[in-house]
Amino acid sequence: MTVIQTRSLTKRFSSSAPAALNELSIEVGDGVTGLVGANGAGKSTLIKILLGLLAPTSGGATVLGHDIGGQGEAIRSVVGYMPEHDCLPPDMRCIDFVVHMGRMSGLPPAPARERAADVLRHVGLAEERYRLMGGYSTGMKQRAKLAQALVHDPQLVMLDEPTNGLDPAARDDMLALVQRIGHDFGIPVLVTSHLLGELERISDHVVVLDAGDLLRSEATRTFLADTGLVLVEVLGETDAQTRMGEALAARGLSCRPRGTLIEIDPIPTEGAGDDTGNAATADPMPDPEAAARAHDRLRDVVRDTAAELGVGLVRVQPQTGRLEDVFRDEVPA
Repeated sequence: MTVIQTRSLTKRFSSSAPAALNELSIEVGDGVTGLVGANGAGKSTLIKILLGLLAPTSGGATVLGHDIGGQGEAIRSVVGYMPEHDCLPPDMRCIDFVVHMGRMSGLPPAPARERAADVLRHVGLAEERYRLMGGYSTGMKQRAKLAQALVHDPQLVMLDEPTNGLDPAARDDMLALVQRIGHDFGIPVLVTSHLLGELERISDHVVVLDAGDLLRSEATRTFLADTGLVLVEVLGETDAQTRMGEALAARGLSCRPRGTLIEIDPIPTEGAGDDTGNAATADPMPDPEAAARAHDRLRDVVRDTAAELGVGLVRVQPQTGRLEDVFRDEVPA
């Protein structure tokens, strides 16, 4: 189900400035959708436009069937929003704040208090709910902001940099909460981050922005698919990696150093001729069984070469794609 749809959405803050968003057309569905980009890519601008808080220069969008042009209040009544920056009143107890936000979203007093207690338990603040938020740690403040976004049982949640300022353990906990909202609670989530590895872990779909332009919008599994390349790590004397690379190249494999690893191109899948399984021509569309056989032959060559050289073979693993590859491959230098 499509929960967000934009049509050539453009935002300019002045006629002379570059577009913050440039002809953006995307669709966001169920599950967790990651909105990825460096600082200034247009992520927060997009969220504010979708919430009806900022008018676009041109183009349009719908959120849960509501048009951003004149139905901003209706959108905000069914959407939970967690802003990036600290917006919590320091002299207010967390339970009172979340109850207040529930009331602001239309909940009666008793249901608002029940929902507040429930969501604070879900985000891990049940024991700390009566404390003043001015004494909260950064991680607790982020959880409080998440709780107020969930208190009115929204149909969609927008989270702007929810892991901002968190230490690694708190970051992992927050990512687990985001994934739980999208999968266990069944609430569609649009979550922004400039840390690409985070969204690789939790997103079902990824939208990649760069300076207001859409680079790619695809299922996460497409980004992370097997590239066909193989990474090899060896141990031995100081020149073990060099000797291994040279020996593999002598056997007809195309390889190169990649940091402390050796990156090897896949060998062709058809017409095996020499003892490496290399071939003069390759099948441009290999079937899975042929690809698996080719991969096994490559592993055999690597294993045998390491044994002949007397170096320790630490690992042989397929190289999968990463979100950062999109920026390296598609963003002009």
